[in-house]
Amino acid sequence: MGFDYLRILTIIHFTSLGGLLCYGLHRVWLITGWYTERRKERSAAPPASPAYFPPVTIQLPLYNERFVAARLIESAAHLQWPKDKLEIQVLDDSTDDTMGIVDETARRLALEGVNIRVFRRGRRKGFKAGALQEGMAHAAGKFIAIFDADFLPQPGFLVKTIPSFSNPKVGMVQARWTFLNAEASWLTGVQSLLLGPHFGIEHRVRCGRNLFFNFNGTAGIWRRSAIESAGGWKSDTVTEDLDLSYRAQLCGWKFLYRDDIAVPSELPITLAAFRSQQQRWAKGSIQTARKVLPRLLASPLPFSVKAEAVAHLLANLGWLLGTFTTLTLYAAIAWRVGIGPYQLLKIDVPLLAGTSFAILMYFFAYSIVSGSSRTLRWLPLLPVFSIGMSPSISLSVIKGALSDGGYFERTPKFGLQGSQPPPLLAFLYRQKAIPYLAMNTLFLFYSFLPILFSWQRGTWLAIPFLSLFPAGFMLVILKDLADMARIRRA
Repeated sequence: MGFDYLRILTIIHFTSLGGLLCYGLHRVWLITGWYTERRKERSAAPPASPAYFPPVTIQLPLYNERFVAARLIESAAHLQWPKDKLEIQVLDDSTDDTMGIVDETARRLALEGVNIRVFRRGRRKGFKAGALQEGMAHAAGKFIAIFDADFLPQPGFLVKTIPSFSNPKVGMVQARWTFLNAEASWLTGVQSLLLGPHFGIEHRVRCGRNLFFNFNGTAGIWRRSAIESAGGWKSDTVTEDLDLSYRAQLCGWKFLYRDDIAVPSELPITLAAFRSQQQRWAKGSIQTARKVLPRLLASPLPFSVKAEAVAHLLANLGWLLGTFTTLTLYAAIAWRVGIGPYQLLKIDVPLLAGTSFAILMYFFAYSIVSGSSRTLRWLPLLPVFSIGMSPSISLSVIKGALSDGGYFERTPKFGLQGSQPPPLLAFLYRQKAIPYLAMNTLFLFYSFLPILFSWQRGTWLAIPFLSLFPAGFMLVILKDLADMARIRRA
């Protein structure tokens, strides 16, 4: 019976490794495609200035954003566009003193001639998707730009993006995110390393090859008719942006990515906030996959579009595969002990090393070619940090596979730039860390078993590799404890 149990776990282990290897190979394909697209873009002329100025609505969804609400509204009010063709909607679902800040800022700007309105709902039904949909009912613009609370749209945003809609088939234009506080800590540094290629590689390749890609929920602009023809904003997933993106492209709309237009944003500064954000993205992507993939796969779209959509929407399964690999590593070693412990060096290590190498090269290549080499100092932390984060994000992947919708948990923003410390009030925001501390502590102790096994059998060369697992869990445990200590001091 024990033999069969270990055998099943070993099969799961190698199946998970195979899935991770496929993920790594997809990263290699993206790098190759990125190189090709960069060569094409050298001769591409940027869009000209607008030939006409259509009415535009700016939507600013807010929820308890006392630190950044005024800054966002001010930035939107300074967008370069004829005043009689621009309206600003502040979609404020706040329940704290953000309301007073919003009202005061909006009142002052209205006196200066800015067309700005504040919308509030009786309850936060549908979360961000519900707020955007309700705002649409009152919007006058033919084009709708959306900015989250932690973003700073630059004055020329509309002047640069609107010409891209000269093609009547274009339904959405997404700009690139940059990061105001990437230098604040190792955590924000790792995030900037993770997010940079999502725009610079993934979006560029998918856009350049006429594959589906997504609006990122902010720093983009929609043709209103594209939203309406796709059925509008829905709250049956927690990634309403990803869901609408796929529905709109299934309706025939073309999306454009503009790497030359940058919108500064703020990265989460605590591990709890980062974990919450990643969990929502992971859960929502799986919910969207369940919702749209059957329709997409049954459509007459080219195979390349379908294959890349599957890879895109199911990419977060990598977190679950990583967790399975961790949980089954000891069983896979123990079951093959009769063959010899060096099987670990012959099979497991090369598989995981090959996957890790492909993924690390993906980030390395982007950082070097794009001129973001300052982020490279965080590259060694990436595999360790990913191991530590896998179990908590995997839980959301499972939730996404089993349920629709869910609570939209905001990511706290504090208006930080550079290495500026957060205000003391920042730590009043709720931090869900204790359950994950307990879970990661269990994973930490468990991850020492393969090391002990290899030590007892003298498989010394495997120990440095196996040590990555407890190092990952120790890293996230220490970061959670440090954040909790700061909260108590505040």
